[in-house]
Amino acid sequence: MKQWTTLMDGIDNLKLETTPIPTELKEDEVLVRINCVSLNNRDLQLITGAFKNRYGSPENAIVPCSDASGTIVRIGGPAAGLLWKEGDRVFSLARPNHLTGPMYPEHAAAGIGIPLSGVLVQYRVFPAAGLVRTPNHMSDEEACTLTIAAITAWMALNWDQPINSPRRGKDVFVCLQGTGGVSIAALQQAHALGLTTIVTSSSDSKLEKARKLGADYVINYKTNPNWDEEVLRLTDGRGADIIVETGGPGTMGKSLRCVAHGGTISAVGILTGLMEEGAGKDQIAVGMRLIQRNASLKGINIGPRDRVEEMMKLVYEESSVCPVVDRIFGLADVKAALEHLQMGSHFGKIVIRVGDD
Repeated sequence: MKQWTTLMDGIDNLKLETTPIPTELKEDEVLVRINCVSLNNRDLQLITGAFKNRYGSPENAIVPCSDASGTIVRIGGPAAGLLWKEGDRVFSLARPNHLTGPMYPEHAAAGIGIPLSGVLVQYRVFPAAGLVRTPNHMSDEEACTLTIAAITAWMALNWDQPINSPRRGKDVFVCLQGTGGVSIAALQQAHALGLTTIVTSSSDSKLEKARKLGADYVINYKTNPNWDEEVLRLTDGRGADIIVETGGPGTMGKSLRCVAHGGTISAVGILTGLMEEGAGKDQIAVGMRLIQRNASLKGINIGPRDRVEEMMKLVYEESSVCPVVDRIFGLADVKAALEHLQMGSHFGKIVIRVGDD
């Protein structure tokens, strides 16, 4: 089989290698033929060396990426056979041992793509419990986008609310920053739940696409840099009940200014960088804004298997929602796919069709 590997030394140094297909399986494992892989910003960070400070330089090359869909081709034993059979279509969990509740260090230590070997390979062994069934209406290209973006979006929208909560419907305003994988997944999910959505972007063409996916309001933050004031105007001064915060320090101040009283800022990304100039002196101001608005700032770090299954049932199966795929590349074109991700011009997810060729 073929696989891509990295030493965390840049896109240009990625290597396409040939290696034996795995043959040894434990009784609770399955062998999956990987059909499609989708890219995340963390894959790009890994490959370009941003994680070296956390994990160090690897002695041996590692296989990147965490998001995959495929077909089970072999069952390890009775334990795995209770969950799956050969021919089942599945997609991966980023942390196969995170089954319920909060994330703990042991879950992070089992992370696929980092620190463990990833999925940019034609066959891979998975724990049987670390896979989720692909819905019949969904293609492999669509299913491979669910692993991180979709569940992160689901947790950003629902982490503190029972699904049958009365706080539902058009009176709930959701502000979504940007049109990357998490934000578009959150837009589709919020629309399926009947929530009112506000999408921000610097591109009018992307905002038009967001409208077609159900966005109630759109804001171009390039032509309207005071987008927080526009959010307040659109909500009659109330603010957004949920803000899916993807920017980090560069956008947090505006999120704090337009979150509703009792609302939630779900921090899912740091696209504007790790630190804003002068951020240290602003910590008291951040705390005061949260207190004044009785709001919550919640860090979102993917989610457990039971919340994935909840999401699949309530959005992707009952509403037959399909994830948005921006562009599909072949296995030989992984470098071009990563460069496309790096440019930031995508709308939705970038997918690599792995196949058997």
